[in-house]
Amino acid sequence: MRNVTTENITDVFADYFGKDTDPRTREVLVAMARHIHDFAREVNLTHDEWRKGLSMLEHAGRITSPERNEFVLFSDVLGLSSLVDMMHSVPEATSSSVLGPFHVSNPPPLAIGGDMKHDFEGIVLLVEGQVRSTDGTPLAGAQLDIWQTAPNGLYSSQDPDQDIHSFHALMTTDDNGDFAFTTVKPVSYTVPTDGPVGELLDAAGRHPWRPSHLHYICSAEGHKSLVTEVFPDDDPYLDQDTVFGVRDDLVMSYAPRPASDFPDGMVLSGKVDEPFESVRFDLVLAPQD
Repeated sequence: MRNVTTENITDVFADYFGKDTDPRTREVLVAMARHIHDFAREVNLTHDEWRKGLSMLEHAGRITSPERNEFVLFSDVLGLSSLVDMMHSVPEATSSSVLGPFHVSNPPPLAIGGDMKHDFEGIVLLVEGQVRSTDGTPLAGAQLDIWQTAPNGLYSSQDPDQDIHSFHALMTTDDNGDFAFTTVKPVSYTVPTDGPVGELLDAAGRHPWRPSHLHYICSAEGHKSLVTEVFPDDDPYLDQDTVFGVRDDLVMSYAPRPASDFPDGMVLSGKVDEPFESVRFDLVLAPQD
């Protein structure tokens, strides 16, 4: 069409789709174009601003790798990841929360009662819980993919001094849906600011901090997979998470306990001679539609 204008370009774009285009694909792409075009008109987007946006995406592409996904980080700090999570969470189930850009695939198996802390410094944290369905049925054999940062605030894929599977584990629940492990108490940390996401945060006058948390991906036969996080209720960044991942039902209390309270049957049994902290967090999965 030769008579394209600022007012009709969205309709022209929609008319360019082929007749055999998947209806959902057409719906999503036309809506995306409509909002992008409306945005450009609303702010009277300049050539320099348009080029700056493309430059940031190019930069994100250059630094994205299997260990670091800058596009996911963009989605996180813009609130898109959390918006999609919240739109598709099931009210009766545990809330979902952001996956983040530093998940490592194929973590090593960890038996119930196992330890992820190893020789790292920091307070021992005992984590216990149960995986169950929304009707209360315990889910035996559920898979828990667990990960967190090291005490220095870095994920293993960010830190050349860590093994790639440091603080990553895959656990299977027992016949009662229970799980338990020890780790080091998580710390607050900053998202990477050495790339275009850092430029965005600086331009917006925003800090890069996240409250401390444990990550989970939980799956069980016949149920929807859940990606979520667990936060302590005393973290200073709980109400200002730069990726908007905190939900009320994901905030837990870490309880200080004396060494004499440490339970038997754990890998660290008999080795904990200082006070530790514990948290119980149950995961509730929604059945598949």
